[in-house]
Amino acid sequence: MVDYPTTEDQEIFREHLKISEPLGNNYVSLVGLREYDTQVLIGVLQQGLSFAAFEHFVTNLGLPKEAVLNLLQLPLRTLQRRKKAGVLHPDESDRLFRAARVFANVVALFDGDFKLARDWFTNPLHALKGASPLEFSSTELGAREVEVIIGRLEHGIPL
Repeated sequence: MVDYPTTEDQEIFREHLKISEPLGNNYVSLVGLREYDTQVLIGVLQQGLSFAAFEHFVTNLGLPKEAVLNLLQLPLRTLQRRKKAGVLHPDESDRLFRAARVFANVVALFDGDFKLARDWFTNPLHALKGASPLEFSSTELGAREVEVIIGRLEHGIPL
C-alpha cells in the first residue's frame, strides 16, 4: 500500500482528537469541512456535498478510488456525472459522511495514526466473519457493527 503524505485535514482531525471527547461531528474534517454544528451539517447534506468533499475523503482515507467507490456504493459512471455537476446527491453525501464517521472512529482507536487505521480498516476480521471493516461499512447496519467492534476494543472487551 502506498504511504500517503499527511494532509491538512488529517492534522485538523488529530487536533480535534487531542481536545475533544467524544468525537462528535469532528469527522467532517476528513471531507474538508470546517463546520461542525449538526444543524448546519444537516442542511449541507440536504443540499449535497461538493465533489471536492469526495476528493478530500479519498486523499485522507489513503485508499484507491475504487475502494472508496465500493464503500460508498457509488458506480464510477455516477461519480463521473457528479464530478461534472460538482455536487453529490443528498443520499450519496450521507453515505460519504457515514464512511468518514466510521473511519474517524478507527483513526481515534489508533490515537490519530492514519496508517494503522487504514491497515486495520482494510484487513479481514474474525469478528466480521473474515470481511474487512471497509467492506462491512458500505451499509448503515454494517457500519454500526464496525463501530460496536471499535467500542469493544476501546474498552478492552474481547471480540
